[in-house]
Amino acid sequence: MFKAIVYVTLRESVLDPQGNAVHESLHSLGYDEVGEVRIGKYMELEVNSEDHKMAEERVRDMCEKLLANTVIEDYRFELRKGEN
Repeated sequence: MFKAIVYVTLRESVLDPQGNAVHESLHSLGYDEVGEVRIGKYMELEVNSEDHKMAEERVRDMCEKLLANTVIEDYRFELRKGEN
């Protein structure tokens, strides 16, 4: 079994209104040292497979088909060997 840690973020070329709102709110609270803010998604998935390569292919497929909108989002993931 593997644990997949998936990060999905908007591409740099895509405007991030949530990030801008958080940026402005932080500045209004006095955190003027904060620069650009980008908002993303974090997911943890248990993948029931003993084959690292197969688990990697399956998670990549999940990201491409559902977890990320690859037109406007980038994704990356880590696979960690889990405990059965």
